[in-house]
Amino acid sequence: MDMRPIGVFDSGLGGLTAVRSLREILPEENLVYFGDTARVPYGGRARETLLKYARQDVRFLRTFDLKAILIACGTVSTTSLEALQAENALPIVGVVEPTCRRALLVTRRKKVGVIATLASIRSGAYEAALRRLDPAVEVFGKACPLFVPLVENGRVDRGDVVIETVAREYLEPLLDTGIDTLILGCTHYPLLEEIIGDVCGPGVTLVSAGEESAFELKRMLKARELRAPEERRGEVSFYVSETPENFEDIASLFLRENLHHAARRINIDEY
Repeated sequence: MDMRPIGVFDSGLGGLTAVRSLREILPEENLVYFGDTARVPYGGRARETLLKYARQDVRFLRTFDLKAILIACGTVSTTSLEALQAENALPIVGVVEPTCRRALLVTRRKKVGVIATLASIRSGAYEAALRRLDPAVEVFGKACPLFVPLVENGRVDRGDVVIETVAREYLEPLLDTGIDTLILGCTHYPLLEEIIGDVCGPGVTLVSAGEESAFELKRMLKARELRAPEERRGEVSFYVSETPENFEDIASLFLRENLHHAARRINIDEY
């Protein structure tokens, strides 16, 4: 039994979808969440900048006595995971490999689409992981740079003309390729699952990065005997890098539950 918390971080609040999955899959665990809201989005940044930000995020989280870290950010997972794992003597899980394994399990025609930030698509990490696991798979990637800022501003509802128009513009070229599976390669995107599903139709299976990485973390904790007692209910602490105005409202949307305590602001530049 190990009562130490799990650290989770993302460029903004999208990683709270991974927190939601963790609370469902590992309800006994304590979580410490950091959202780098002062520097969101990460998707258009240079690789060197992303690694700098990711190192700061990890250094902050490691001020807590953590037993593992979940990178709830597709962009950091695709650009910085190996460096962070090499630099830190604790388990660090990203979103790419678990998500790709799940996509290959559900695809029927070996035609998989990937939507993610510009940095993630440029890195080629999802495509490389998919092809490594199954060389016969066809992969079709699409950067969706407007999704993160729209989600961060709560534009996630059916009937919202802006998000529905953007979604169609991004997704229709992918559908023309004949994909039957679509990886939501950013943890912000599950908030758009209904809209994305409407555009894609029932013939395309959606695979969420945050959910699959939570299952991967559960398997890892069990294998290393790091699980907390299963009969307990864990708690979550929230931290952000910008004034957390309206945090409760926005976080409640991401977590799909009413949140009754706010986040604490920290100065990430100190780390």
